[in-house]
Amino acid sequence: MKQDSNRCPICQGYKQSSSTTFTVDLKFGVVVVRDVPAIICEQCGEEWIADKEAEQLETIVNNARKKHSMIEVANFSDLLKVAS
Repeated sequence: MKQDSNRCPICQGYKQSSSTTFTVDLKFGVVVVRDVPAIICEQCGEEWIADKEAEQLETIVNNARKKHSMIEVANFSDLLKVAS
């Protein structure tokens, strides 16, 4: 049986484009990135972040790790404007 790509594979709720807050605990500090584009199930809240955005998040986290930041807070859409 073919899975409907608009339905959540976990609860069968509907998925929709939205944004989320991504956080990582680096043990010495925390990275928080707000307004990350994501697909979110409106029923159970499960989130999916596309590969392109995930790669950008990985770069943000690695930069914070190199700076050894205790707290790093960023807005994803602001970071895209800087990168352009």
